[in-house]
Amino acid sequence: MSIDTMELDTAGKVAAIPIDEIDVARPSLFQQDTIGLYFDRLRKEEPVYYCRESYVGPYWSITKFDDIMAVDTNHKVFSSEAKLGGIAIQDMHSVEGALELEMFIAMDPPKHDQQRKAVTPAVAPSNLLLLEPTIRERACQILDDLPIGEEFDWVDKVSVELTTMTLATLFDFPWEERRKLTRWSDVTTAAPETGIVESYEARREELIECAMYFKGLWEQRINEEPKNDLISIMAHSPATRDMPFLEFLGNLLLLIVGGNDTTRNSISGGVLALNQNPDEYRKLNDDPSLIASMVPEIIRWQTPLTHMRRTALQDWEIGGKQIKKGDKVVMWYLSGNRDETVIDRADRFIIDRKNPRHHLSFGYGIHRCMGNRLAELQLRIIWEEIHKRFAKVEVTGEPERLFSNLVRGITNLPVRLHAR
Repeated sequence: MSIDTMELDTAGKVAAIPIDEIDVARPSLFQQDTIGLYFDRLRKEEPVYYCRESYVGPYWSITKFDDIMAVDTNHKVFSSEAKLGGIAIQDMHSVEGALELEMFIAMDPPKHDQQRKAVTPAVAPSNLLLLEPTIRERACQILDDLPIGEEFDWVDKVSVELTTMTLATLFDFPWEERRKLTRWSDVTTAAPETGIVESYEARREELIECAMYFKGLWEQRINEEPKNDLISIMAHSPATRDMPFLEFLGNLLLLIVGGNDTTRNSISGGVLALNQNPDEYRKLNDDPSLIASMVPEIIRWQTPLTHMRRTALQDWEIGGKQIKKGDKVVMWYLSGNRDETVIDRADRFIIDRKNPRHHLSFGYGIHRCMGNRLAELQLRIIWEEIHKRFAKVEVTGEPERLFSNLVRGITNLPVRLHAR
């Protein structure tokens, strides 16, 4: 059976499912990369959809761009508070053995604003200007060490390596142990079904190990003069220096995941998208100035974090549906980024879009990703340096995807490089 025939067969099966039996929370749909068919159907038939039965409990799916924006920019009605369930579709306080983390992305104002403001200088434009030469030097080193004409895993050799190097710089983390950051990022968003951790208890142990490691770094930095790295900033800021232990851990993990997952999976996703769309790859080779618009298009196309969740603080109407106080409301960014009523030819990867930053991958409102410009910077640099060296990064096999309904991750991507 050809790939096209398989896709038609899958689409037919999705179309035949009764609408009230659709549950887009199932991680297998993301791992198999069939989730788009379900979101297409919900956007057309029931864009604000209530799923009554799921392993994550009942929840609302918000699948259209404008409805997602309406929820994301209304924090007075739709709360991120951890004590109400937090920002992910799975309530961690309902999972036996799981470690509940407190972090500013899972807070409402005013505490959210104070803690976010404290760490924002690390990714301010002035600091990114200082970081750019370092990121470029490391990107060049990574790419120059790659084998030409031999198959290897792009995720491990390039995507993980560049983002981990950048994270280690932002934290001023011991260089030789930087891969710990990648591991902790993976563990933070992992459930036992992913194969990354054996159990929620094992996840708890690793995250506490992470916290104790950072506690040692914190104690060093608090006794030194303030510097520009994230640990020093948090140690010296009045808004963050007296945080409770779990809040300290939660905010660290938020910064690690935020600095790792978006960029890592977009670097891999961009290579895959260009291979799946050879006309766009030819455009890029003919005109490397298109990298500037290609970078946000890659981030839209990949949508590294598929969703964010909120809890309704009062009854509210969206899209003609009545949300009740206490309901779980899930904004599916991945679906909103394919909404053709807002984004022209949204189901196509187009590297010269007129308004490529008009996407939902970084969220909106007070919780908009504060590292969005750092993610774009890393992607721009790596693609500029790839273009100088290689005529093509050829994908040689099927990608392996993460078993997760939160992180749209690529865990393995076999490639072969063709020199210029």
